[in-house]
Amino acid sequence: MAMPERRVDGAADHDRRFRGRDGVGLVLFVVVGAAVLVGVFGGSRWAARESAPVLYDLPGGSWAVGGILGLVTLLGWGGAVSERLESRAANGSGQAFRLLRGVARGACYLAAVMPVFFLVSGLRGKNCRFYEPGCSYVPGTGPALLVYVGCVAVVGWLTYRRRRAVLEERRAREQERLRRLRKKGKGKSRRAASGR
Repeated sequence: MAMPERRVDGAADHDRRFRGRDGVGLVLFVVVGAAVLVGVFGGSRWAARESAPVLYDLPGGSWAVGGILGLVTLLGWGGAVSERLESRAANGSGQAFRLLRGVARGACYLAAVMPVFFLVSGLRGKNCRFYEPGCSYVPGTGPALLVYVGCVAVVGWLTYRRRRAVLEERRAREQERLRRLRKKGKGKSRRAASGR
């Protein structure tokens, strides 16, 4: 009888050790993850604030920067929602291609979001004095933000309308093709075969 109790006690000790390790691992993950996140956001905000005046002084000024960043956002969203980056299990592609598609989709999401972060980082900071270097408004951010929003709204709407028109035209052609096939008597058998 002593042997089974020792095994149970040994298993309980083993489980406690793993729970302790899991708890320590979770705490370390949260602490390190939070430090990395704060460092990345703080460093990228600092980099954006330092590079914004240089970009706004280029030919075209802040207006051109806003337009270019708007196009970058639209291209990023277009790539992120593209059907080409969808993982299809039926095509039999390997794990490496799935990983590459995931990395490409992540890069597209970053390209869509980072211009917004860049432009917002140039605005006046909250809960700090306006004369502090990390809080002051970066000149040129307002026009760049205005052009960015206009570019995303107008070009995004035009792209959406064009894509919708192309899809409707394609649907109309397919319906016309099916109508012609039905006239010849071939459409019924194809429709019945596809319904099975």
